[in-house]
Order: sequence, then C-alpha cells, then structure tokens
Amino acid sequence: MRRRSFLALLCLPATVRAAEPVLLRPHALLESDVLRLSDLFDPAPETAIAAAPLPGRRMVLEAQHLLNIARRHGLAWRPITAADRIVVERPGRQVPRQDIEAVLREELARHGVDAEMEVELPGLVPPMIPAASWFQLAVEGVTVEQPQLRFQATLVVLADGTGVQRLRIAGRAVPTVPVVVTTRRMALGDVVGRDDARLARMRSERVRPGQAQMLAQVIGQELRRPMAVEQAYALIDLGPPSIVQKNAPVTLLLEAPGISLTAQGRALEAAARGGTVPVMNLTSRRIVEGVAVGPGRVRVAMGSIPLAAR
Repeated sequence: MRRRSFLALLCLPATVRAAEPVLLRPHALLESDVLRLSDLFDPAPETAIAAAPLPGRRMVLEAQHLLNIARRHGLAWRPITAADRIVVERPGRQVPRQDIEAVLREELARHGVDAEMEVELPGLVPPMIPAASWFQLAVEGVTVEQPQLRFQATLVVLADGTGVQRLRIAGRAVPTVPVVVTTRRMALGDVVGRDDARLARMRSERVRPGQAQMLAQVIGQELRRPMAVEQAYALIDLGPPSIVQKNAPVTLLLEAPGISLTAQGRALEAAARGGTVPVMNLTSRRIVEGVAVGPGRVRVAMGSIPLAAR
C-alpha cells in the first residue's frame, strides 16, 4: 500500500516554483553604455535591456514602465505605489576646452596660422564623454579665411563607451605677443627677482605700449607702484633699485683736489645709483642736493658741508 502511494506521488505533475521576489534599486548609476536588469532590480541577471543615457545625462523610469520590464523578464516585482520610480544616470565629463584648443592650434599651424595665436571659439559647448574614459581628439576639414583668420573645422572625439563623435566648430585666430607678468603681489619698492616674473602671451590688441616683453627688462628692477598677481609689468613703473632710502641716514661726501670732507645727513627721497637726491645736512640743517654714489652715500658740491666737518 505504501509502495503504491509513493509511486502515485511520482506520477503527480510537477509544480512550478514561485519566482523569488526582487527589490527595486533606489538609484541606477551606470558605467557602461548599456542598461541591465541588475541596474534596476536586486537580485536580477546581467541581461542588457536598453542603451544607457548619453554621458552626463539621466532618465527616469516610472512604475508602469518598470512593471512592464519585470513582467517581460519574469521578475516577481510589483510597484507598492504609483509613485515608485528609478533615476538612471550616467556620469560624464566635458572634453577639456584647453585640449580642444591645443589640437586645433596644431592643425591650424599646418595651414599657415601662427601656432602662438589665441584660438577664439564662440559658442563652443565641449562634447561629453564617460567620466573615467580615455579619449583622443583630432581635427579634420580645416578651412581658413584670410586675412581675418576665421576658420571652420570638424572636431573628432574618440572615447571609450561612446564611439566616435563629430562636432562642427568655427572661430577666429587672434595674434598674441609675449608680455612679462607678476607671479605674486608686489609692493612699492620691491625689487623684482627671478621668481617674481614669468612670460605670458596676451592678445596684441590688449597690450599697451611700454609693457615689458622680456624678463631681462624687469629682473633686478625696483617697483614704483604696487602690483597685483598676473599683472603685466610696465617699463614706466620700473627703475634701478634704490641705494639711498627715503628718511634714511646718509653720509655726505665732498671730494676735491686736496679736500675730503664728510658729514651726516638725512635723505628726503629715495634714489638709485647716479640719481639726484635732496638731503638735509644734520649739522647746518640746510637742504642740499647730491648724487647717490653708493649705499647710504651721497656726493655733494663745495659749500654743502661745513668746513669743520672732516
């Protein structure tokens, strides 16, 4: 009897095992160019179901759409409320603008445009690529209109996860010239050192006459006014470093055949070597003019130093 019962059980139709319930993920952050079931539900297979959004873009899947996907792929999921949804996002980054300008400048140089010119690209929105992807740039189909130096070209972007992108760009090449700019804030009277200046390039139309264009023109010179960071040096604001400081004590010198006199004075202005400086003779209280000949030393004319001073 028991043997018959066991055989009868074996003959019963097999029951279908209920599918395991799955949960909707709160957010889908994609790294590839496809959307998979496992990006939406947990647990779920790695089945590709759609193309991913473009880099830097997002899309929202509402409850009904998710229910249709779950049914189509045999997943045991139903929305709890009609507000159930998931945001699918694919991180991205823009191709650096300076990289675009660099490859474009290199290509323009092959068409006779000075490689030091500034590239002007009005309205350019750099293309998006996956956040961590490798990319390569190229330029093709360049045309240049002379003498305005206006150009048109096609930018080619090859990146992992997006294939090849082509973007038509247009702009203008602007002539530039070298200028010397500050690397830090400078105060009145500072002497420009090698680390205080660097060469930069500026549009010719923005460079005023008299601005320094070589480092040798500013290194070792003294500032006659304060300057901000990245400000261009003007030659009129530079001069030889002062060897006599304003209000500093100086030695007055009078030298003539058979005569050598000295006295103490106070400089009323700063002066570089060879510059004229007014000095108060501390003995006679007279103000005399002399020539700065060394640090704290001023040569004056006969009569400027009392005869008793030696």
